[in-house]
Amino acid sequence: MRGIRPSAPAAFTRALYHGGFDSRPPPGAPAPALSVSDLDYDYDFDSLSATRPAGPEASGTARGSVHAVADPSRRRGAQDADLHGILQQVFGYSAFRGEQQEIIRSVTAGDDALVLMPTGGGKSLCYQVPAIARHRAGLGVTLVISPLIALMHDQVGALEELGVHAAFLNSSLTGEEAQRIEREMMSGRLVLLYAAPERVTNPRFMAMLTSLDERGLLSLVAIDEAHCVSQWGHDFREDYLQLAQLHERFPNVPRVALTATADDHTRADMRERLALTGAREFVSSFDRPNIRYTIVEKDEAKKQLLRFLRDEHEGDAGIVYCQSRKKVEETAAWLTSEGISALPYHAGLDADVRRRHQDKFLREDGLVMAATIAFGMGIDKPDVRFVAHLDLPKNIEGYYQETGRAGRDGAAADAWMAYGLADVVNQRRMIDESPAGDEFKKQQRAKLDALLTLAEAHDCRRVRLLGYFGEDSTPCGNCDNCLNPPATWDATEAARMALSTVYRFRQHSGLSFGAGHLIDVLRGKVTDKTTQHGHGTLSTFGIGAKWSEQQWRGVIRQLLSLGHLQSEGEFNTLGLTDSARAVLKGEVPVTLREHRETPKGSGRTRRSSGGGSAGRSTAAPIKLDVDGDKRFAALRAWRSEVAREHNLPAYIVFNDATLAQMALTAPSTLDELSGISGVGAKKLEAYGREILRVLESAAG
Repeated sequence: MRGIRPSAPAAFTRALYHGGFDSRPPPGAPAPALSVSDLDYDYDFDSLSATRPAGPEASGTARGSVHAVADPSRRRGAQDADLHGILQQVFGYSAFRGEQQEIIRSVTAGDDALVLMPTGGGKSLCYQVPAIARHRAGLGVTLVISPLIALMHDQVGALEELGVHAAFLNSSLTGEEAQRIEREMMSGRLVLLYAAPERVTNPRFMAMLTSLDERGLLSLVAIDEAHCVSQWGHDFREDYLQLAQLHERFPNVPRVALTATADDHTRADMRERLALTGAREFVSSFDRPNIRYTIVEKDEAKKQLLRFLRDEHEGDAGIVYCQSRKKVEETAAWLTSEGISALPYHAGLDADVRRRHQDKFLREDGLVMAATIAFGMGIDKPDVRFVAHLDLPKNIEGYYQETGRAGRDGAAADAWMAYGLADVVNQRRMIDESPAGDEFKKQQRAKLDALLTLAEAHDCRRVRLLGYFGEDSTPCGNCDNCLNPPATWDATEAARMALSTVYRFRQHSGLSFGAGHLIDVLRGKVTDKTTQHGHGTLSTFGIGAKWSEQQWRGVIRQLLSLGHLQSEGEFNTLGLTDSARAVLKGEVPVTLREHRETPKGSGRTRRSSGGGSAGRSTAAPIKLDVDGDKRFAALRAWRSEVAREHNLPAYIVFNDATLAQMALTAPSTLDELSGISGVGAKKLEAYGREILRVLESAAG
């Protein structure tokens, strides 16, 4: 089992935090006032003394519990901590990125914080560094709340590799394992404990947190994926609503809430529902410059996907998102039949199957996961080289978070999406048929409209994407529209033809029809349906014959996106909106993207950074010479052996970027090796001499 070291001898346990408590209460000390009748096994709570400050430093609540305020000297110790030293010695990094330093300084000092930082931006360091600093100052355990078992396992494994004592509590543990971890938590030895919100808020766990708090050993609460508390967010989870009670129960314990994406509504919800109204807000840039955004018109989407993978990502790890479970399984089977290693993942699969598939994805190179949105949150795999969407997401927040799972290592990555008329119709229908209230539906329609605007944009995708989050930017030169600007055309005439025909359907018989029939009428195609309904007699029959069926599908899709058409009823027939009137009257010009035939090749070379390897999954993320490639390959082989021995994903031992720097600089001493980013003191001690041996052997 990962995430917990063997229990220390009892004498050592008693002595470890002798300044805070002993194995028995000091004479005259009151026993902790806890309600523990719901505990399912005996805890010797009386062996844990309660440090209860007197006078103005004690604060009570309606529940009658007492909250410890940490000794001022311990708080000063945390504030004076060498945060840069922790970053360098523990994590092996020479400098903080972006706003990390200011966030970490604020949280370490005991301030509440609300942190918005993109996937791959280093959110975890924003609570891990303060947790270490505060633990060293004697302030106790940091509780990390996350709904994601995968994140718990990976981060605990990574922290233990760094020499930081961490553990998780979740359903993957046996009862005996859980009890051992709880004892470690209650002793104050753990630096970080990861748990899900539903576990944190149950009475039994709350009793344990209360004991820690009363002894001044509940250091910090970090709430990851905090957008899950918001009904406006894309991952609402009801269990998060109960987390506000942490502020009520433990008002002196600082809290930091973190998320990768949140619009104004979601941020407001996070502040209100997590009782963080006074928290300082940190918003990092949402830009992921290493990700190339590409959106193509659907034209046999599977073939388009296969061409994309073979042209640009053969042998690479990636995720293919699909809307339905059935499509996930079909896509995984089809990719496998085409010679691409692929597995399915969705919530309908057996839990053990999901775990095995996820573990394979994390531990093996070059695997493609076909998945619903049930997969990905909390997956820290750094070398995911692409995220593809075969169906349109619900909103920009979902799209941004899902595509952000690519390129966490900073190397070149792709966000690719195929998008068509049916996507627009289906997403609008799902909102309309939702049992949610009108205000919620209105918000969801606005979010979908923003995503459709991004999909149909003629200009820089990145500018549009960042603009949605309120961030100004300039054209990136790295998205599909910047690299190959789309042609546009004055589609006012075609738009009026389509809208007029929809109007005449209703005028002729009181009925409405779908896009396929509308295109047949516009192109003058005689079918059983056009004959049955007498639509061959309409004045618009055949009026648009000069445009192909594919071109008309593009026109109708974009009219839906612009809001001039709407889908109606269970059969997704088309109806006019209020804005259609101005277009029909010729008062509003309509400029649309020209239909672009899908190219047979990408027209660009593979964006692999490596020197000699054929696939990016085995290539170094920087340019190496022949000898460097040999060293990199030898280091990867050594890392694989270590990862298997430790039952960890390989990137937790060292990521590719760190191995590539080793291969490039070829250090010959431990001192030289310690200067490479990602080599902290613990890893240098554990692996340093072996790495030098591997490098020397590769040179020979």
